[in-house]
Amino acid sequence: MNVQVQQPRLLEDLPNFHTATVRWVRHWNEHLFSFGIERPASLRFRSGEFVMVGLDNGPRPLMRAYSIASPAYAEELEFLSIKVQDGPLTSRLQNIREGDQVYLSRKPTGTLVCDALLPGKRLFLFSTGTGLAPFLSLVRDPEVYDRFSQIVLVHSVRRVSDLAYHDELTAQLADDPLVADQALLQFHYVPTVTREPFRNTGRINTMIDDGSLFAAPLTGPAKLDPENDRVMLCGSTDMIRDFARMLDEQGFEEGSNAKMGSYVIERAFVD
Repeated sequence: MNVQVQQPRLLEDLPNFHTATVRWVRHWNEHLFSFGIERPASLRFRSGEFVMVGLDNGPRPLMRAYSIASPAYAEELEFLSIKVQDGPLTSRLQNIREGDQVYLSRKPTGTLVCDALLPGKRLFLFSTGTGLAPFLSLVRDPEVYDRFSQIVLVHSVRRVSDLAYHDELTAQLADDPLVADQALLQFHYVPTVTREPFRNTGRINTMIDDGSLFAAPLTGPAKLDPENDRVMLCGSTDMIRDFARMLDEQGFEEGSNAKMGSYVIERAFVD
């Protein structure tokens, strides 16, 4: 079914928003897609932050928070989204095409940023579903490789087709001219699928408990170490709550933009 996306009104009518043109759309499967939009010249953000994206909806735009999947230096803004057929925004947003326009809030924010973490050796990025998005931004940013000797991205999904960006990440970002050399030595990608056969089939907490997450080529202790490891969490509310509780019990301390810690979550996405 071809659904027409209503174009935004004049920017002068909505001074708190940018309008941006869609450059490309990629559909991963029937309920997951990515899209890229032009980056407003005045927009500045830190890798890992989120911004509000939306469409026209009468008196005010219909907006939703989306983590920016592109790194801070990128010339365009990239996003990863689910498709919810009866969702107020995503039921329409999934139909955008190249050349359409969307709204974009002017001020990115968020806590999934390096500035919220204390210095460390290993950086673990634990994600489920579209929680992968902010970590796509971080693993393509050279600053992350300067701060940590190992970056471990763990992405847990239900089905193999949900592993967005699998090929690029498996290749250790070989096509990225800014981080390819560092990623080859420092970046580790661990995809896991919970409801279909795959090379990794355990949940993230199972891989932590049985030590399989820390197998070679990863170096260091076969457990999470609050002295040297740093953790970022993004995904389902249940996952974030369970992992935050586990990290607290192991001696990790939550960080924020006001005070650095040994792990961070995006509280804007947690009920």
